[in-house]
Amino acid sequence: MKVELTIDRTKELPKGAIPALEKELLKRLGNQYENCSLSIRRAGSDGLSVLGGDKEDKKKIETILQETWESADDWFY
Repeated sequence: MKVELTIDRTKELPKGAIPALEKELLKRLGNQYENCSLSIRRAGSDGLSVLGGDKEDKKKIETILQETWESADDWFY
């Protein structure tokens, strides 16, 4: 399965946020899914694509992403 996450380029993010997010999100996704790859990039808008998964997988990944983002104080600093 391949997960592609885009983050709006106009959003202000702390230096090093994207690599840190990628590392933490890969760890959390790896706990749920084998052979999961992750791509994070800046784009014109926020978005999430899940290739090779079903609708339930996308919902689970959205939840994992939300929990990861909300717990940034625990893993980013």
